[in-house]
Amino acid sequence: QVRLVESGGGLVQAGGSLRLSCAASGRTSSINTLGWYRQAAGKQRELVASVGSGGGTNYADSVKDRFVISRDNSKNTVDLQMNSLKPEDTAVYYCKAFVVVNVEGAGRDFWGQGTQVTVSS
Repeated sequence: QVRLVESGGGLVQAGGSLRLSCAASGRTSSINTLGWYRQAAGKQRELVASVGSGGGTNYADSVKDRFVISRDNSKNTVDLQMNSLKPEDTAVYYCKAFVVVNVEGAGRDFWGQGTQVTVSS
């Protein structure tokens, strides 16, 4: 089992910045990919950014050049630095960990409880 706890959400004006943090505990040695997802009211949950065990990153087109994901394996944390925030970035942001469960690479996802980010215009 892996437990994820997010922090850092809040209210910010358009153009501002926020930094989200996610701390993992439990079977952290089995974590492969860590990522941030978001879900706006009335919309499906979507990938914002992810970082693999080797450090490779992936970003949604809508946040490229504005958001930066970083991972610290020694602390079992993953952060999301969000700059130049827009009202359309308003959503609940969730941290996700993909945990490998066997040598074939099969695994399962673990989710945090989410943190609200609200960007006012």
